[in-house]
Amino acid sequence: MDYPPARRLDLVDDLHGRQVADPYRWLEDAAAAETEQWSSAQDALYAEHRAQLAATLADGQLATDRLTARLSGLMGAGFVGTPAWRGERRFFGRRTGDQEHAVIVVADAPEDTEGRVLVDPIALDPAGTTTLDAWQPSKEGDLLAYQVSHGGTEESVLHVLDVATGEPVDGPIDRARYSPVAWEPGGRAFFYVRRLAPELLPEGEKQYHRRVWRHVVGTDPATDLEVFGDGLDLTNYYGVSVSLDGRWLIVSASPGTAPRVDVWIADLHATAPGDAPRFREVAVGYDAEIAAWVARDGRMYVHTTLDADRGRLMVADPEHPEVAHWTTLVAEDPEAVLEDVALTDDALLVSRRRHAVSELSVHDLAGRRTGEIDLPGLGSIGGLVTRPEGGHEVWFSYTDHTTVSTVQRYDTRTGELSVWATPPGRVADLPDVRVQRVIATSADGTPVRAFVVARADALDADGRPLAPAPTILYGYGGFQISLDPAYSATTLTWVEAGGVYVVANLRGGGEEGEAWHRAGRREQKQHVFEDHQAVAELLIADGWTSTRQLACWGGSNGGLLVGAALTRHPETFAAVICSAPLLDMVRYQKFGLGVTWTDEYGDADDPEQLDWLLGYSPYHRVTQGTAYPATLFTIFDGDTRVDPLHARKLAAELQAKTAGDAPILVRRERGVGHGGRALSRTVALTVEQLQFVAAHTGLAG
Repeated sequence: MDYPPARRLDLVDDLHGRQVADPYRWLEDAAAAETEQWSSAQDALYAEHRAQLAATLADGQLATDRLTARLSGLMGAGFVGTPAWRGERRFFGRRTGDQEHAVIVVADAPEDTEGRVLVDPIALDPAGTTTLDAWQPSKEGDLLAYQVSHGGTEESVLHVLDVATGEPVDGPIDRARYSPVAWEPGGRAFFYVRRLAPELLPEGEKQYHRRVWRHVVGTDPATDLEVFGDGLDLTNYYGVSVSLDGRWLIVSASPGTAPRVDVWIADLHATAPGDAPRFREVAVGYDAEIAAWVARDGRMYVHTTLDADRGRLMVADPEHPEVAHWTTLVAEDPEAVLEDVALTDDALLVSRRRHAVSELSVHDLAGRRTGEIDLPGLGSIGGLVTRPEGGHEVWFSYTDHTTVSTVQRYDTRTGELSVWATPPGRVADLPDVRVQRVIATSADGTPVRAFVVARADALDADGRPLAPAPTILYGYGGFQISLDPAYSATTLTWVEAGGVYVVANLRGGGEEGEAWHRAGRREQKQHVFEDHQAVAELLIADGWTSTRQLACWGGSNGGLLVGAALTRHPETFAAVICSAPLLDMVRYQKFGLGVTWTDEYGDADDPEQLDWLLGYSPYHRVTQGTAYPATLFTIFDGDTRVDPLHARKLAAELQAKTAGDAPILVRRERGVGHGGRALSRTVALTVEQLQFVAAHTGLAG
């Protein structure tokens, strides 16, 4: 390929005695004319390749129009969320099959099945670049706080509206990114999280320095009462909750994305009007995750990994909240990870994840297991929801690889499980596929599980592949995020076309508990890449695919994963999709939200930790004369989490050094960021990614 010229700097940093080259540092500055010229040339190169590829596929089932229609059809059901009950009123998210964004709906009575739309991002912005980030109704359900952001920036702005009329009553309040909202009874005020004003902060720290505030509805947010956070870690993220009776305020704090959480509690009934609450420690300084809340029965519940790698449920009196006073209600399971609990008037429901597959059990109020709930399949559940004032019902979502997400309802009196709500649209006919598990052995002997999705007619009677097929290997491996079974139009479209789709449960994720996460972070990050390679080699050895037919795909931290895969084992893969990736691990913490991730990856300012990072940093592992696989970087100009500079720098380095003919391309998209996006943009991006992989793994042949 005739790649755009990229000036190569003779720049070598001396970092703690290590000589670290950085030939494309100038590509870090997106606003520089030279960077924009290079990026525009990359846009043109990709457009040329894209046009050729689309023409090649024009007559097959992977033609752009047919692929677009099929993806849209498989997404046609849309989405419906679990209800948030406020008396007889219920709030939920919903998206029809052709809506660009989900909307917030309220139904005023049980017999109201349709509800009315309260917030529609498209009504706010017909261009579709405004996304709904979060929402929370007041305890009585007469007010709704919601947050939106624009252009993919995720810089949430908070608003409040009157539920009865839909009219705005408060806002906008800016700097509310990642802010929970905890309403006081009566709806007069709420607690939330907001960054300090940028003019008060030094350069480079304007995305941090969050505080917990109390806001009185209808007042100037500049007069809000600062409640918590002064003097603590500048990268802290905060959680807030207020008990149903309005007495107890609980605040949690976590430095960046570290797997440890500190918790404090305050008695609001003992707080004078206008004063900041006085907090006492629940658990501070423990290297564990701790989530605490006061339930309607007046007890404090604690979901924690403290002395329980896979999680346990504790209970205490909020008057004596310290760890020494906790007692075990639901003990740790030796294999399954505690995910969520729901308290009804007569039972406690407990959801766990066993090797990434959900299970749900029933316990009495003393924590004793009394039964199991048979779920619809080997899938995932989420969002256990009850009525705040009590009752005998629990709602939750359910999905698996071939089932769109539905809302299930369980009645603790009758033991009946039923489908309570389905998405508003219709899914096109599903392909006949089979899902199975395979187990690879990583370099250190650790078993690594993966889901394999393949067309039924591509398997023999024992479920083995009849012949190697073009295969996508998807992984993430970080931040305790679990890749659980879930419906995916991308997966089904690829498999229907004759491919195999594999989702690997790598260390660094949360599939097997906190120890599994910690075994893939910091100095042990290499395990993630070894796990990924082990799965790839198993797929080849067992006849699922071959090196000429195997692609790896990942985004964000998963983009780092596939960046490491293509630079460590370029011979294993024919194609790579690397989306919104981290790739320069020496300088990652200087950009975006990078400084909040040092607990996950390591701190390059520390000599020992710099060595960890240099051991796998994809940008620093490219070698001259190596034939690298076909690689498509997809980046988004509005991304404020992972700066697109990572993809620019590695793309330039690969283009300069590859000895092969496979293309190294960059797809740039404006008006979107790291997270949510309009449906049509999602479909368009996925079509281009699937076509790229198909062309370079032989599926299009």
